[in-house]
Amino acid sequence: MVVTEIRKIGKGNRYYLYVDDNLFGIIEAEILARHHMKQGLDIGEKELEKIKIENGDYACFNRGLAVLAKSMKSEKMLRDFLKGKGYPLQCIDRAIDKLKEYGYIDDESFCENYITTYSSSKSKRKIKYELLSKGVDEQIIEEKLATFEDEEEEAVCRRLAEKYLRNKEFDLKTKQKYFNSMLGKGFDYSLILKMWEEITNDRD
Repeated sequence: MVVTEIRKIGKGNRYYLYVDDNLFGIIEAEILARHHMKQGLDIGEKELEKIKIENGDYACFNRGLAVLAKSMKSEKMLRDFLKGKGYPLQCIDRAIDKLKEYGYIDDESFCENYITTYSSSKSKRKIKYELLSKGVDEQIIEEKLATFEDEEEEAVCRRLAEKYLRNKEFDLKTKQKYFNSMLGKGFDYSLILKMWEEITNDRD
């Protein structure tokens, strides 16, 4: 088998690799350099398969790293993203293991950061639901949320309720919209009602 063409793709670092005049695949520049690939090279089928696997691992890892550089992700979120990009499951598994080993993926840290970011605008119930949907283990979530006291939850609910009701008439339509908004943030009905009564009484 002979490498018949190596053609650069756009301005990036990827190339079309042709073997025996047939497109073999898209290969990263780093992989081509490692294996001293060039036009006219005589190469065996086993070596090509090795390059294909190595290229998949390299591309998958670097794609994952680039995504994590922009924002933290749970393991499930990153897996779903890489699957959506069409990477083989074996490559994803190896990339995830490597990223975890390097400390780029840590569901506990992700959970803590998520709670810190949203605890001032969402209820504990809402945060837990969202973290579960992102694949974070329930035990981790429970442990991290345990430091979020009921008094803090009530303070958050009151602040959001006051913000929503500011400069509004306390009529039935407003009340219905207020309840829908606060229920959507995951607060208990009883706490939402308590805030409504306190705020309306304070204004009166």
